[in-house]
Amino acid sequence: MDKLYRPPSIGALQALLLVAESDNFTEAAEKLHLTQSAVSRKIQQLESHYGVPLFVRNSRSVQLTRQGKEVLEVTRKILDELQTLDERISPRDRPFRIRIFVSLAVRWLLPRLTDFYARHPDLSLSIETVATEVVDPSGHCDAYILYLPEAREEPTPESPTFLRLFDEILVPVCAPFSVDNKPLPGSLEALAQHTLIHGSTGQHEWSIWLKANGGSAAKNYKHITFNLDELAMNAAARGLGVAMTDLTLAQESINRGDLVIPFGTPLKTKGVYVLWLQTAGALHPGRQRILQWFAEQEGGALGKA
Repeated sequence: MDKLYRPPSIGALQALLLVAESDNFTEAAEKLHLTQSAVSRKIQQLESHYGVPLFVRNSRSVQLTRQGKEVLEVTRKILDELQTLDERISPRDRPFRIRIFVSLAVRWLLPRLTDFYARHPDLSLSIETVATEVVDPSGHCDAYILYLPEAREEPTPESPTFLRLFDEILVPVCAPFSVDNKPLPGSLEALAQHTLIHGSTGQHEWSIWLKANGGSAAKNYKHITFNLDELAMNAAARGLGVAMTDLTLAQESINRGDLVIPFGTPLKTKGVYVLWLQTAGALHPGRQRILQWFAEQEGGALGKA
């Protein structure tokens, strides 16, 4: 008879994952609500189980050994599979978790949430914002709202995971009365007297719009650069310069009179904002109603992005 295999404990594997992600035992212990010595014992149990050291320890941090990296890779797969199984077999009344850019959450999603909860009072959304230029798809979320620089076909159209929300349309915006203590620019020539405000560190939006409208290179202007559209639009509303942003994100501020489009033609790029459904989201009991609501915003369509 084959000897019964006794796997390491799930608690020990969770400890390994958190120590590896934080590079120290103290932070992992706080997340697990355990003492640091208790976490150390769990790692020692794993090292005893495999018969090899999993971490190289020093006074400031810990690093995974080669064998530790192998155990971590399998640990992530096991814990993800267990969570997916748990949600499929025993679905709970939990929020639908969405990770989204700060600017998109404030400027696009927040004004629409009143309608969502009025129509679906039994459902709940959990909104996690990221203050970066890229939404990190790691962690446990049901869906991500992403910006794609170019629309593309979904690899498996019969099982769509993309929901197209709206296309990117670039427009210049500024305060309604004065910019840089000067009159509003009414032409490309007048724009040369003003500061260009950017909502991304790459400064691509202004370069694209200027090229399409026959303007001079962006390098010939003064600049204020942020990593968020939200900050760029706030700076523009305060009269610090002219920001380049997406028309959909700026529309509510334009409607209120906080921002105006001083001149120029809106430029539709190849970019698109999409809701990207994850495996956990596909198992959520409210998935279909949530996707349908999002599809109705800005004329979204399932299946392509």
